[in-house]
Amino acid sequence: MILELLIIVTAVKIYFIPLYRSTDFEVHRNWLAVTNNLTIDQWYHDTTSKWTLDYPPFFAWLELALSYIAKMFDPAMVKIENLDYASEMTVLFQRLSVIILDFVYMYGAFRCARFISRGNLLVFLILITNPGLIMVDHIHFQYNGFLFGVLFLSMANLFENNCVYAAFWFAMLLNLKHIFLYMAPVYVVYLLRAYCFTVSSKDGVHTPWYSFSVVNLIKLAATVLFVFGLSFGPFINQLPQVFARLFPFKRGLSHAYWAPNFWAFYNFADKILQHLCLKFGIPVVTQEASMTGGLVQEYQHAVLPTITPATTFVLTAVSMMPALVKLWHLGADTKYRSLSFARCLTLCSTCAFMFGWHVHEKAILMILIPLSYLSVLGKMDARFYTFMSVVGHYSLFPLLYPKKLLQIKIFLLLTHLCIVFYYLPILYEPKTKLSRKSAFLLVPRLTALQILYLCGLIGLCFYENVLHIFLGLDKTLPFLPLMITSVYCALGVFYFWVSFYKYFLYSQLSTAPISSKSTWLDNEIRITSDKNK
Repeated sequence: MILELLIIVTAVKIYFIPLYRSTDFEVHRNWLAVTNNLTIDQWYHDTTSKWTLDYPPFFAWLELALSYIAKMFDPAMVKIENLDYASEMTVLFQRLSVIILDFVYMYGAFRCARFISRGNLLVFLILITNPGLIMVDHIHFQYNGFLFGVLFLSMANLFENNCVYAAFWFAMLLNLKHIFLYMAPVYVVYLLRAYCFTVSSKDGVHTPWYSFSVVNLIKLAATVLFVFGLSFGPFINQLPQVFARLFPFKRGLSHAYWAPNFWAFYNFADKILQHLCLKFGIPVVTQEASMTGGLVQEYQHAVLPTITPATTFVLTAVSMMPALVKLWHLGADTKYRSLSFARCLTLCSTCAFMFGWHVHEKAILMILIPLSYLSVLGKMDARFYTFMSVVGHYSLFPLLYPKKLLQIKIFLLLTHLCIVFYYLPILYEPKTKLSRKSAFLLVPRLTALQILYLCGLIGLCFYENVLHIFLGLDKTLPFLPLMITSVYCALGVFYFWVSFYKYFLYSQLSTAPISSKSTWLDNEIRITSDKNK
């Protein structure tokens, strides 16, 4: 069954090869050329293209490896001066590189799915058919699947209590794409509590400080330092330039298309206040249509205080703290450590998405991917994913803006939702006397308000693709559909964030909605019995 699923999903990806591709396609083509033609001391200095190398060194080495294969397809592809080059062989190679590297994601998903007895095939199916990954990687063009595969390899080792290997793979991930730094606090807290303290707390609250293992701490530190040394060592004389590329704070608070987070509310409020001030003759900082020009650059807010990177970092850190404190105490429960880790990872990713600096709309995948894994571990987790699978994936629709892709986007989303809405109820109620048709409505048991909100997405889709154009607003207010989508989806993400936070903080893992016969728990007991091996 797994082989058949892989063949079907891969066939769909191959079918998408000739479709629309974003500027990220040229970004990665340029990186192939840069790494292939220049010495490493020039990689992070080259400015031939505006799409300069801004990923960590391990990804640059990956691009170098790919460039040697790219030459076999079309040598002109790796010439630096060939800006915006996109021959048929170039397109074929770039697309195939994403498809082949996706097998790392499939393997990682398989490794993590093995820890679940009831629903392991279902969670594997949900993960590999994720419409967001397919849209972003195989149409828009990126390598997120490969990166999440490395994350799953780290998580799988952590679930097996191979904490050093878990730290190794996560350090590798950070040196492939540094956006995963937002997950680092979860790893730090979990590994310190579950690996460096060799004795569990009796009451789950008081930490047995006497049991702290310096040896285990040194193992973790040596592993992480080794990986970072291997990554940044060749660039030791140009670290300021490398870090300037990795953290370009001049890109502004929000991306060209606002991510559906807290700053979408903030930007929208500023636009409304700017309009009102201009109408009543109240002076504002700027009268320009800031942050709605579709460009990536610094902007000033017209009325509200302009947000700095430091502000976003503080808000992100503060919003994570209660979850991390809870994880520290939950880490004392050897039965449920892995489950609490996965939930906290999802929650802290949401905090970063809500308050981070220059958050891309694609970063919603950092919430959806781990949450989809949780969907088979408890009814509440399943309900949260059911809701977010609609909101989060719909928020990615404007990323693929050509109108001819509308049917494909809807098809991908509806296909995934059919799997989620149909099979999750059967998973949680396998002995129900209801027919499968009736079971379709058993889970997620969404509230009337949630259903009403999700139905609003249908009206929003109709407005964006029909009514906005019919009214002729596509010429005068081209950014309006994007702004409405961002703000409306931000409401759903914010609702999920608050609800999931409450669920994580106040739920008792001892009564977690997971089958007592689940191999997940059996593995937890078996694995943790060999603790710190």
